[in-house]
Amino acid sequence: MGLKNDKWIKEMAEKYKMIEPFVPDLVRNNNISYGLSSYGYDIRIADEFKIFTDVFQAVVDPKNFNPKSFVDFKGKECIIPPNSFCLARSVEYFRIPRGVMGICLGKSTYARCGIVVNITPLEPEWEGHLTIEISNTTPLPAKIYANEGIAQLIFIEADEECTVSYKDRKGKYQGQKGVTPPKL
Repeated sequence: MGLKNDKWIKEMAEKYKMIEPFVPDLVRNNNISYGLSSYGYDIRIADEFKIFTDVFQAVVDPKNFNPKSFVDFKGKECIIPPNSFCLARSVEYFRIPRGVMGICLGKSTYARCGIVVNITPLEPEWEGHLTIEISNTTPLPAKIYANEGIAQLIFIEADEECTVSYKDRKGKYQGQKGVTPPKL
């Protein structure tokens, strides 16, 4: 069926609680925008961050993740050190319907500052808070604003539902809450 518009996203948010909390309009008010847009939904970043650090000289290993790789921080603003990154989570909790896939793209306001947002696709029947990686590619410290826009989701509805969903295969990040480090 293809890319979905604002009317479809609003209907899915109401019918399936696909996005909670759901903001039915694009909010700016001197913020980095968030809420419903023409063909997507601009998500917000929560005030919980895991900032990667070399203080404990831990190795970042996705098969044996060491929590000493980062420091936890909670606040209205997060400073990411130069050439470093942090993990954070979306304010919104998602419940993706079986016949839908979500794709996330970073917002241009941050991209124009050398800040790259990376998260994985939202698979059919996945639910949870999105864990988001925010990379500061610059040689300068970079500021991220909590409770403001960080990325845009676009939704694609399939012509047919998938045979096996994320929920069916008991995906390891199903139902995640908070900032979730890598799991094996």
